[in-house]
Amino acid sequence: MTPKEVIALAADKQVRYVDLRFNDFPGTWQHFSVPVDALEIESFEKGFAFDGSSIRGWKSINESDMLVVPDPATAFIDPFAKHPTLVLIGDVKDPITHQEYARDPRSIARRAEAYVASTGIGDKVYIGPEAEFFIFDDVRFEDGTNHSFYRVDSVEGAWNTGRDEGPNLGHKPRSKGGYFPVPPVDKYQDLRTEMCLNLEACGLKIERQHHEVATGGQAEINFRFAELTRCADNLMIFKYVVKNTAFRSGKTVTFMPKPLFADNGSGMHCHWSIWKGNANLMAGEKYAGLSDEALFAIGGILKHAPALVAFTNPTTNSYKRLVAGFEAPVNLAYSARNRSAAIRVPMGDSSPKAKRIEFRCPDPSSNPYLAFAAITMAAMDGIQNKIHPGEPLDKDIYDLPPEEKARVPSTPFSLAHALDNLERDHEWLLKGDVFNEDLIRNWIEYKRVNEVDPVRVRPHPHEFALYYDI
Repeated sequence: MTPKEVIALAADKQVRYVDLRFNDFPGTWQHFSVPVDALEIESFEKGFAFDGSSIRGWKSINESDMLVVPDPATAFIDPFAKHPTLVLIGDVKDPITHQEYARDPRSIARRAEAYVASTGIGDKVYIGPEAEFFIFDDVRFEDGTNHSFYRVDSVEGAWNTGRDEGPNLGHKPRSKGGYFPVPPVDKYQDLRTEMCLNLEACGLKIERQHHEVATGGQAEINFRFAELTRCADNLMIFKYVVKNTAFRSGKTVTFMPKPLFADNGSGMHCHWSIWKGNANLMAGEKYAGLSDEALFAIGGILKHAPALVAFTNPTTNSYKRLVAGFEAPVNLAYSARNRSAAIRVPMGDSSPKAKRIEFRCPDPSSNPYLAFAAITMAAMDGIQNKIHPGEPLDKDIYDLPPEEKARVPSTPFSLAHALDNLERDHEWLLKGDVFNEDLIRNWIEYKRVNEVDPVRVRPHPHEFALYYDI
């Protein structure tokens, strides 16, 4: 869509306000709105000024003036606004130099795409994420000096089989039993369909929707893959639409990776491929129909995974899901069908155009612009340096003898560990000025100060069960 077409769309839909959106550092959408009369052809070059000093991880108060420059290709009509509202996603730029702000996540994604093209290896990177989430009826949490608690609830929760619901009609998915019986066990078929319809109205092409493994309303909706930056845009639209559709129905959605104990967490398997012209560089005659480039990309991701997960699994809660011996793929190996490996080669469609690799560690708490860019930079490092991943691991990793299992490396066991790895291993992210030292240092410091340390110094409720009577 061109700027002229965006303005015509606003007129056709009788838009009253334009909502300008961009990502903060951790990955939450921020926005402000302007009257539709303020949107002109020149706006797509000049941008709109705002104060960036209060955005998490961004500029200090003495250098706070910034611009958001809308991308006309991102335009859609907000399905939740009371008054007709046009949404535009933008890039953040310096108001004096008009250069991209180095800490703007979307700008980093765009630089990753530009870097891939500059290498001559390929000209397009496609990403297809599968973001899982939970639909709850109620969520409460609080912590203080002398108390801490959380509680989530769902009419689907297996823990509610004995609750007086006036009446309790049963048909609740068992723990790990949500994949995927029909209604009435699945309570959210209609709500997920409504989410899909709203997503389609915002321009996303939906491929499927279903209940996920966990009890208590775990769900998955898949939308079609897209080029790197556009896919990250789509994931932000996806989160916004899913949350607001649920909210409008009196439900609440979370993309938190592990909100329930003793049941599956929410992952975000990422399908990745690189193309040159009309040729998919993933397809070849090697293992599972892969090319050398695909194997080298796998090698790069596996080599850098201990640092890479600092972006793809960026919360302390992420590592409640990434636990060896449970459901998440923590094993740094690859396989054609083994879902316990960190990288899987999907085999459902044998056509060369469909060939891709699936990185299964990431979760939907990540900032998609940073996560997709980092995955791409790891894969590109593998291709450029011909990092072979070794032999595939087609056995069931969970059934390996202990001595053989010990030889399979795994992901870090905590966010603190992942950040330490990122601190040691990040030169591959600096190529083409996609990431820079300032951004990486700021990311590590922000995560340590605002997330790792606050969780580390707080007593955990389960510690009372373990230790109070010592």
